[in-house]
Amino acid sequence: MGAGKTDAEIMLIGEAPGRQEVIENRPFIGKAGQVMDDYFTWLGLTRADVYITSVIRSRPYQKSKPGYDKPIEQRGNRTPNQAEILAHAPLLDAQIEDVAPKVIVTLGGVAFRRVTGMKERLTDIHGTPFQSKILKLESLNSNRYIPSDQTYTIFPTFHPASIFYNQKLKAAIEDDMRKLKDYLTMSKVK
Repeated sequence: MGAGKTDAEIMLIGEAPGRQEVIENRPFIGKAGQVMDDYFTWLGLTRADVYITSVIRSRPYQKSKPGYDKPIEQRGNRTPNQAEILAHAPLLDAQIEDVAPKVIVTLGGVAFRRVTGMKERLTDIHGTPFQSKILKLESLNSNRYIPSDQTYTIFPTFHPASIFYNQKLKAAIEDDMRKLKDYLTMSKVK
């Protein structure tokens, strides 16, 4: 699941599709998508200016209890596990290679760790752009990540849905968006 400008200079990578995204097969169109639209307003961008994708393409839902017969899109979600992230790695690697963005905005810790392999806590590094190679699978038959040949600007920030769980993050995200806008303006990235 990915959408947007296929030669965008800015790529946003989230965690996984939510309930509404599964139904409509489009990224960030539910409640978190409304928050993301605010990001775009702060940045002076539209969805047509960027490419949006996620670490995994299927909804990681909570295991069913006996007699629990709700459709997948109606079940509660959970953080994707490493096996799911690995299974979807070739798709994300291909999207990054095809789009070739100048800036990758990681939305949340799952996306940050998948893209960079770094273990730092997002609360310690958010809002600070840095240059880095990213992780990609060594080969389609591999379960080993290697550094990319290409160096990217990585801008880590919180996932838009995080404000639903922790309202204190709203101010941090707004500050991150100001920093990202300054960086994009200074770097002439659009």
